[in-house]
Amino acid sequence: MNCIVIHGCPSDEEKGMDPKTRTYDKHWIPWIKKELLSRGIKIDAPLMPEPWKPDYDAYKEEFAKYEVNEDTVLIGHSCGCAFLVRWLGETKRRIRKLVLVAPWKIPDEGDEFREKFYTYPIDGTIRSRAKTIVMFTADNEEEEGKRSLEIFHDVLGGRVIELKGMGHYTLNDMGTEAFPELLKEAIST
Repeated sequence: MNCIVIHGCPSDEEKGMDPKTRTYDKHWIPWIKKELLSRGIKIDAPLMPEPWKPDYDAYKEEFAKYEVNEDTVLIGHSCGCAFLVRWLGETKRRIRKLVLVAPWKIPDEGDEFREKFYTYPIDGTIRSRAKTIVMFTADNEEEEGKRSLEIFHDVLGGRVIELKGMGHYTLNDMGTEAFPELLKEAIST
């Protein structure tokens, strides 16, 4: 089994930040990486190119460097979910599990990058190629986040887990890097 985590897309203000202070590739990602590695599970968490102006083709090129097979668990956060769902629909790959954390599919008005990134039809056949699909949301997620989850869930099905007080599953919203519920889902068969 192997796992690949795709981080979310930050606002423009984070694009020039020092790797020690930016957050888009942090939140719970270092924690889940450490936990899975300690259990002998290979995990990659690539830094996607210029995520403040996401480009599907650039993401796809970076993602091609990682092995995806029937024993792979794919985990996305926010716009990382949109990438993974689009990629799975395009490539028709079979995987062990797809985990969407605070999935997002609604672009901000006037944001040309996110408009191109989020606007695509979801391939409903993904549900037949992913053995398990799990989606995390929170009771206090933003309305567009809740609508995004509905969009994905209506087509892909799967299990929805709603946790209290986790917001958009960022460090600021969660108050911790630990995400034991995600760990449980990542390692369960």
